[in-house]
Amino acid sequence: MDASFRSAMRCVAGWAPGAGLGGDNGPSLERWSMGATEPPRLAASDVIEGHALRAHRIPGDPEPGFAGFLDGTQQSRVVHYHDGVPLVHATVAAVIRFRNERRLYTWTGRPDIERALYVPRNAVPEALWDHLVGEFGAVVDTTPRDDAGLERVHPFIHLERAMHTVQERREALEEALAARWCERERRPILVDGGIYRSDVVARSPWAVGVVKSHRTLYAEGDALARVLQLRRGERSSVVRVSRASGYRAPVASWYLRLRDPAGRDPMWGLVRVEAADPTTLSESAEQLTARADQVSRWVLAEVAPLALPDARWDKMVYPIRDCEEYLRAVG
Repeated sequence: MDASFRSAMRCVAGWAPGAGLGGDNGPSLERWSMGATEPPRLAASDVIEGHALRAHRIPGDPEPGFAGFLDGTQQSRVVHYHDGVPLVHATVAAVIRFRNERRLYTWTGRPDIERALYVPRNAVPEALWDHLVGEFGAVVDTTPRDDAGLERVHPFIHLERAMHTVQERREALEEALAARWCERERRPILVDGGIYRSDVVARSPWAVGVVKSHRTLYAEGDALARVLQLRRGERSSVVRVSRASGYRAPVASWYLRLRDPAGRDPMWGLVRVEAADPTTLSESAEQLTARADQVSRWVLAEVAPLALPDARWDKMVYPIRDCEEYLRAVG
């Protein structure tokens, strides 16, 4: 079945002829939810390189080392409100772009794309649900398992549930794609975001995650000051981020400064790198330091050309912007 936004509009129009429907030019829910973020916090972590967290100047020049780059996107819009309950259409996508002779191509020849309607089944008439499933096909129930039916009346509650479910589907798509690369390839891949959600990816020697958001900082006290004082081309000592922080498998992680923060806020050009834990790789302390330095050189090599006009260009490497632009073009 055609699962596009226009098809969703036609399907809903078949149920409620003449009803006011969302338009193609309406803003995405991702823009509406930009202010809904987790509260900032500090989290403890164990230093596994040396005895205390400190700044390390990365030796050598930046050098390209990644063969693949993975990112995903999502776009959600309301098709119709049925008695205040939003029917949300969303497209989620993920792609790996791989480098060959300085050009980027799509791994496997195509991205992974899913389109669906997101509807709280318990808050709409059974006949409407049956109509959507029969005529549109791809319908995801956003009703939480523990729903007691007490919050159905507020449209924002339903929108937040839809957005949360859409985000979970995008993350699942990214995780599955990253796992396929790690199982089939023996070349390094840079993943936009953390690698902790999948055991296969978190334990792979080929996967590296680059985290741009710092709502949670894995440093406290003097260690936090050292992270924020990192200069361009410096990294922090490697720490272990574990299951205690919600990770399925422990990962090695360190902060890396991509750009000069002089005159900027302390997060300018700061990213957090994730890679397989050294115990997973049976790695010595010297090997861990060498790997952190090498991966840091690989990441630094990807900061040019600039990822403009993206507002996150200070933390974004250009091939990740290429992934996003590619998905916008084919989505």
